[in-house]
Amino acid sequence: MSSNLLHLNWPAAKQVNALSTTRQGGFSKPPFDSFNLGLHVGDDQHDVQKNRTLLTQSLPRTPKWLDQTHSADIIIIDETNYQTYHTSQADGFYTRLFDVPLAIMTADCLPIFLADKQGTQIAIVHGGWRGLAQGIIKNTLSLFSSNPADVIAYLGPAIGPSAFEVGEDVVRSFSGDEFDKCFKKQMNGKFMADIFAIASVQLNALQVEQIYSDKLCTFSDPERFFSYRRDGETGRLAHLIWLSKS
Repeated sequence: MSSNLLHLNWPAAKQVNALSTTRQGGFSKPPFDSFNLGLHVGDDQHDVQKNRTLLTQSLPRTPKWLDQTHSADIIIIDETNYQTYHTSQADGFYTRLFDVPLAIMTADCLPIFLADKQGTQIAIVHGGWRGLAQGIIKNTLSLFSSNPADVIAYLGPAIGPSAFEVGEDVVRSFSGDEFDKCFKKQMNGKFMADIFAIASVQLNALQVEQIYSDKLCTFSDPERFFSYRRDGETGRLAHLIWLSKS
């Protein structure tokens, strides 16, 4: 199982654990083959639960999940709700608790991992363009007690800039000259969008300077990644972060 997980290449504190799943090594059948973690995509529910059980074997406990809605809403997991929390509508998590894995799912959108340099607080964000335009990164960073300059970020697998074609409505959602480099106009009047660059511009504007990414493209790597833009009917990857005590 561990060979089918991607561990982040970032200089987080040793107590910060983070990973992304691939589509390999699970029980789901085509077109959700094989390690689909999404219960909402039309896959056999029994297969998905088997996949989630398999994932949990690599975690300190069962992860917390979201009902993602492309919003800018973040859920705080703390002492008051971590035992009673059930799936809620939001697009990110924040916590300071130990051994509480927080999960988001994607099939092209950008997973954003955040941690303070001391390794005392973490967050994970489902970064679709709508959530980014609505300020989900700012909302998440506002929950950190540390200065944003003391937060590091990692941008996980997402649709790459050579595959993410958008309309002018998306471009208009990001105002400011600093976003010009994030969009390249095409002959057909559409734009190619770089979601990694969009998130980086926003993080920089909020004083987060340490941003890491391998810029893995979900669209162009069908062996490892699900991609909604490529396949339509497909599974979901999971991205998880948690704190350990040592």
